[in-house]
Amino acid sequence: MRALTTSILAAILAPLLLANAPEDGAPAEDKVPIPAAIRSMLDAALESGNDGDVSVVVKYARLADPASADAVLAIAQKWRNDRAQARQTTIREASMFDLWSGRAELGGYITTGNTDSKGGSAVLDLTREGLQWRHKFHAQADYQENAGVTTREHYLASYEPNYKIKDRVYLYGAAQYEEDRFLGFYHRYSASTGVGYSAIKTAAIRLDVELGPAFRQTAFTDQTDQSNIAGRGTLAFNWKLLPGLSLTQNASAYVQSANSTLSGTTSVNAKLIGPLSAALSYNVQYESMPPVGSLSTDTTSRASLVYSF
Repeated sequence: MRALTTSILAAILAPLLLANAPEDGAPAEDKVPIPAAIRSMLDAALESGNDGDVSVVVKYARLADPASADAVLAIAQKWRNDRAQARQTTIREASMFDLWSGRAELGGYITTGNTDSKGGSAVLDLTREGLQWRHKFHAQADYQENAGVTTREHYLASYEPNYKIKDRVYLYGAAQYEEDRFLGFYHRYSASTGVGYSAIKTAAIRLDVELGPAFRQTAFTDQTDQSNIAGRGTLAFNWKLLPGLSLTQNASAYVQSANSTLSGTTSVNAKLIGPLSAALSYNVQYESMPPVGSLSTDTTSRASLVYSF
């Protein structure tokens, strides 16, 4: 009799249990409940829109409650996928004037009294990141005057389009214009193409290297002109040391049989408030065979305010 009663109850309850059981294809978060405290922290991180915050919450939430670890990870992954899909849609629908980001840097000084001097520097960096194409523009100007006499005057502008072959590999083209009579030339044009590789690509550290042939034409201050085939190599390193504090190192080399050029800039950037930050940088530029009367090495130290957008 007991066996018969059990069978009858099982037959009655089975449809109800099946109706309320989660389907095999149901998301992990529907199968295993996430503790309220963990879910609140996860929702707050998702709402912030910061992938680093989401990763930290997911990491410790999975350690705190292993039973809901897969559910937490599934929610975070769905959020990332939705964001990536939304970004791709935005990029596809954007015009060529949209999606530009960058930084404007401005520094200067004036002294009066025993020493009458003034100087200033300005830097503009723009980047547009697309699905297949990346565009980079850089402009820089440095000017210094002492007792009414110009002691430094340097101008540079460059444009570089990148075509992404894979996640870490890309083809690049580069065009650059430069003026610096104190380094021994009135103007210099450079054009290059080659291959770039993102050797390190993490949330905290990025390292890009480029290598390829180049052509340079230079008008020197001794009234001579020079056109040469060269080899071009660059290195761009960015390290986020702490939230709001970063270190960058950019270096480039044009190597040729005549005058070769090596340059490098090291910069430390500290966030102040909102889009404003302070930057300290040191630049070195070396010319292997400058005209007579010009030095091979020129250095520039800057303290600047930076506006990011």
